[in-house]
Amino acid sequence: MTEAALFGALAGLGVFLLIRALFPARPGLVARLVALDAAREGGETPRMRIVTPDEKVSALRQGLGERLARFYATRGWEVRSIRADLLLLGRSFEGFLATKALLALSGLLIFPVLVAWVFLMGWGFSPHVPLWSAVLAAAVFFFLPDLQVRKDAAVRRRDFRHAVGAFLDLVAMNLAGGRGVPEALMMAVAVSDDGNWAMARIREALGNARIVGITPWQALGRLGDEINVDELRDLSAALGLVADDGAKVRASLTARAATLRRRELAEIEGQAGERSQSMLVAQLLLCAGFVVFLSFPAAMKMLGV
Repeated sequence: MTEAALFGALAGLGVFLLIRALFPARPGLVARLVALDAAREGGETPRMRIVTPDEKVSALRQGLGERLARFYATRGWEVRSIRADLLLLGRSFEGFLATKALLALSGLLIFPVLVAWVFLMGWGFSPHVPLWSAVLAAAVFFFLPDLQVRKDAAVRRRDFRHAVGAFLDLVAMNLAGGRGVPEALMMAVAVSDDGNWAMARIREALGNARIVGITPWQALGRLGDEINVDELRDLSAALGLVADDGAKVRASLTARAATLRRRELAEIEGQAGERSQSMLVAQLLLCAGFVVFLSFPAAMKMLGV
């Protein structure tokens, strides 16, 4: 029965791959709309990104990732949150997809290992448990990169907001000194070195604004959209008011920076409180274990055991 099921599954997979090869999938609705928008704007390529990934991907992973990215595009799976997290971390979407696929494949390799182990232990050969264990391991390995990326991106986004607060203060100081908006933005990022990765990202976005053909504050807005940082979008809107309507937003930028610092301080205090509670629980458990250790011999003697 098991051999027949496996043979049927392999035959069905072969027929499915043959049909997909003879009749390839058509582009999804989202891909068609993106192509239509690009044609209306007079270009055949999507909008140039402000930031580019820093990750170096091997040729094998790059090829596999590009195929998976095209598959995602034809299905209309945008996964914007993951893309924003990857751009913030400096990783490529193709390399991320290739990592997920390779990890899932490595999870399936557990099947022959478990089969060999069961056979050597002499417990009787039954492929059901090893097969489902391998499938479960492949599913877990497939979603592990998503969890790791979200965790790392949350830490980096918090650090980026801290840098944005300092950037707002610097921009406000330069505007108070009589500089224009473009000069104030460039002077604000010029004071930091290359070790500050957040300022380096902002500097890269401002430098690429000339290549893309947009204003610096629009570049900041695009950067906020790409890495999902609301503070950059708000800053772009505020600086746009200065450039278009001549609004005085120096005090507003200073207030925004103070608000960011207060929120960051509240988050730090909350994390410190959580860690203090964790330490208190650990101490209570340790005390409870010590009390049990001391009272156990007396309790056993009283019970006559």
